[in-house]
Amino acid sequence: MYTHEIHIRVRYGETDQMGYLYYGNYAQYFEVGRVEMIRSLGVTYKELEEVHGIWLPVVSLDMRFVRPAYYDELLTVRSELRELPGEYITFHVEVFNERKKLVNAGRVRLCFFDAKTKKVVPAPEYLLERLRPHFEK
Repeated sequence: MYTHEIHIRVRYGETDQMGYLYYGNYAQYFEVGRVEMIRSLGVTYKELEEVHGIWLPVVSLDMRFVRPAYYDELLTVRSELRELPGEYITFHVEVFNERKKLVNAGRVRLCFFDAKTKKVVPAPEYLLERLRPHFEK
């Protein structure tokens, strides 16, 4: 399993009239978590797209809302890969508030998509090489 955490502070413009983090912004926080997780492995989304011609479109997103997050609160976004990717990669995400209480949880599934052939392809070997050590027992 590979786990990565990043901190995000809730900005004023991301809140609703009640001062809660607007529910639609959680998907963006999930994205920040997975992009930074991939970066922590020494690979960037930009490199995947521009150098290798691999896109990562979202095919499903599930989340549950446990409690609100508030303006100016520092949140921890924890992203986990629980299995090595094949043609699809699934990120399990938990968002915690400053008191370490769960705010939101879910998962997002993406596919590896070849920009030229417009087909789903297996995970690139250079990414798998970086992930395998985290899954060895």
